[in-house]
Order: sequence, then structure tokens, then C-alpha cells
Amino acid sequence: MINAVKQPQSVLLLGGTSEIGLAIVRALPSDRLQRVVLAGRPSDRLDSAAADLARELPGGVAVETAGFDADEPSTHRAELQAILAGGDIDVVIVAFGLLGDQTAINADPSEALALIQTNFVGGASALLQTADLLKEQGRGSIIVLSSVAGDRARAANFVYGSTKAGIDALSQGLADSLHGSGVSVLVVRPGFVRTRMTEGLEEAPFSTTAEDVAADTVKAWKAGKDVVYSPKVLRAVMGTMKVLPRP
Repeated sequence: MINAVKQPQSVLLLGGTSEIGLAIVRALPSDRLQRVVLAGRPSDRLDSAAADLARELPGGVAVETAGFDADEPSTHRAELQAILAGGDIDVVIVAFGLLGDQTAINADPSEALALIQTNFVGGASALLQTADLLKEQGRGSIIVLSSVAGDRARAANFVYGSTKAGIDALSQGLADSLHGSGVSVLVVRPGFVRTRMTEGLEEAPFSTTAEDVAADTVKAWKAGKDVVYSPKVLRAVMGTMKVLPRP
């Protein structure tokens, strides 16, 4: 249970190898932390992430891995129930996603389907099932990794941006629907983050790191915010971008 000073006892990361997701886990208060579950497709990377995290967190924190396939929504409820069978979860971080290749999509539109399936269909299923189970639990927080790309679709990555816009809108509506249930939703909108996923790409203005996004996220979560931009200057930048003529 999260106490009065926002110290969780248990955390679930959906997308267990996500660099930003793992950075958020590390940035959360660990004084009372007892259990962390990294959920994703079984892989050496997932096992390695769990081993590294176990070394970094205080002794006594149990770091587990669990199966979760973002692309198979029909399995999500059973996978989440299996995780919750091991104990209540205080914080769920939804951090899986694909960046995709807009050039490849332009050449073959069918290339967009995998991106849409993972980012929006899989993300929506995970969010809705998680929220339902946390409502049954009677409490909990959901942290959703969105993106500023969802604020204004650009030619360079408009399919990716559309999936983030969709998951962002769904998260906001979900947060409103959960009012009074004991379950909260925080939408995180980072800009360009230097991670494996963006390696080799030209950096956008106001580029940041996974650790800085994590710090901004945890600060907003502690304050009970609904939305956070990282870095915070992007709130003003994207607010301006959304009212500028598209050309």
C-alpha cells in the first residue's frame, strides 16, 4: 500500500526492458519497497534487467519477472491476474511501445499495422485491464508513457504520433472515469529521449535522458498530477505548436 508520503510497497513495469520504465522504478521511493515485477516477453534482456535492478535496489526487495505479451490482448487479463495473485500492486508503469520506421511505412503501409497493434491496441488493452483489476483491489496508481509526438502529428513520424495521441486520449478519459475509485492515472509526455530506441536518430531540441524523465515523472506522481511534460519547457512549446497553422 502507498503510504501518506507516497512510498509504494510494490511496482509492476509492463515493458520490463524499457529504459525509461526501469529508470522510473529506480527513481520511486524505495524505503518501503518490497516487490518489483518486470513483465514482458521472456528473453535474456528481461532476465538481465531484473538482475541489474536487484543489485541496484536496497536489499530485501524481491525483483521478479513475469510473462506479458503486448501484442496478444486476449492474454492480458490472465497475465495480470497471475501477477496480482502474488500480492497487491501499488504502482503500474505502462512503458512498452515501438517507434517504427515512417519511411518503411510510406513504402509499404502494411508496415504500420505492427506499430498500431503494439502501441495502441496492446496499450489500450493493458490500460483498461489494469485499471479494472486495480479498481477491484480498491487502490493503485497507473503511470502511462505517452509522448509529445501525440500532441502534433508530423510527417516524419505521424503513425507513431497517432498511436501516442490515441493512448494519451484514452488515458485521460480513463483517469476521469476512475475518479473516486482510489485509482489514479498519470500521463507522461517526454520529448526526444536518448535511449536504445532512438539511437542513431538526429536529436530534437530539448533532448533529455531516461533518468531526467524518471525524475520529472516521480515528482509529478508525488504531487498527484494528471499529466507531466519532460522536460517541462515542452508544455509551452507543444501548446504553441498545436495552435500554429500546419504548414
